[in-house]
Amino acid sequence: MTESPLFTPAPLGPITLRNRTIRAAAFEGMCPDNRPGEKLWNYHTSVAAGGIGMTTLAYASVTQSGLSFPHQLWLRKETIADLRKITDAIHKEGAAASIQIGHCGNMSKKSVAGQLPVSASYGFNIYSPTFVRKMRKDEIEEVARDFGKAVHLAREAGFDAVELHAGHGYLLSQFLSKYTNRRRDEYGGSLENRMRFMSMAVENALDAAKDDMAVIAKINMKDGFKFLGGMQTDDCLLVAKRLESLGIHGLVLSAGFVSHAPMHVMCGAMPTRTMSYYMEPSVIKPLARYFGKILVPTVPFKEAYFYEDALKFREAVKLPLIYVGGLVARDKIDMVLNSGFEFVAMARALINEPGFVNRMKAEGDVRCSCEHANYCIGRMYTVEMQCYQHIKDELPKCILKEIEKTKRH
Repeated sequence: MTESPLFTPAPLGPITLRNRTIRAAAFEGMCPDNRPGEKLWNYHTSVAAGGIGMTTLAYASVTQSGLSFPHQLWLRKETIADLRKITDAIHKEGAAASIQIGHCGNMSKKSVAGQLPVSASYGFNIYSPTFVRKMRKDEIEEVARDFGKAVHLAREAGFDAVELHAGHGYLLSQFLSKYTNRRRDEYGGSLENRMRFMSMAVENALDAAKDDMAVIAKINMKDGFKFLGGMQTDDCLLVAKRLESLGIHGLVLSAGFVSHAPMHVMCGAMPTRTMSYYMEPSVIKPLARYFGKILVPTVPFKEAYFYEDALKFREAVKLPLIYVGGLVARDKIDMVLNSGFEFVAMARALINEPGFVNRMKAEGDVRCSCEHANYCIGRMYTVEMQCYQHIKDELPKCILKEIEKTKRH
């Protein structure tokens, strides 16, 4: 068997990570009033101390109009000092620091975004639920520039890398997919046109990053549905090649579309009882509880669930690829790295066990105790993410019952 490169250093653009592990950009919900909070500092410091190569703060909006939650990070001048405290702490532990930047588009909420949500085209987002306004051309250009401004702010805050979110049905992805992009101008129609906004944002980010920051992007390998214009693998491969031609330093390979196929992102069952329990306002609770399973159908979980799709991208491009999806054990991590992927990214494994990387180094072939009950997902939209195994207070019986049921998917 080929020896694993897991604990060997590796370059990512102009930076070098101490090993091949990355804490995936997964929403923490630890930014009250859209500012980094103490829990965000505590969590990412613990992951850095736990041996990670690079940890990624998520999901930072490049402008107020891109916000979905009051506890989501908004990257702006007023947050720099607090973010610098986090990056300093991460660096002190020997890890690199990255921040995911993006815009929620039709997933934004007027109450925090300060305006009606915008997207590539007019529409109605049933998951918010809200009407959505089509972006003007001058707005598209402005938001593309906002990505560059966000990189400047990230440098000031001490980050080594930025990750542009161009997947999961958020704004850049909404322009890529025919499901949400019905425009007839230079930003719609052909894939070449639909990639234009993403390309503009990436070019601005790369210009701002200069030669000392890594710029990577999270993209879909497929949207998770074939009808209504969802992106399929062949088109996503062209997106990957376009990003490679632009000079991006690495790609995070994912899938799924939050406003149509959300569980393709994370796999397993959405704990709708948990989600409704923490939800505000109370009028939405019964809707989430009784219609959640219809709106968010289960996608069966298996370890390394994106592996087969990711291999197609490994064959198609030469730039560094970051595999994410269902990694909770050393054997699958080694399998991925030995298949030519430069890095592996984990989220739920490190919510469950921030020191998992160090334990793999010390003990070898181990598995974290994540059971993929997805309780952390169910609560992160309203309160901060947390593994149910770490909850000190006794959980309600309805949630405990759901956890046991969800673990079987």
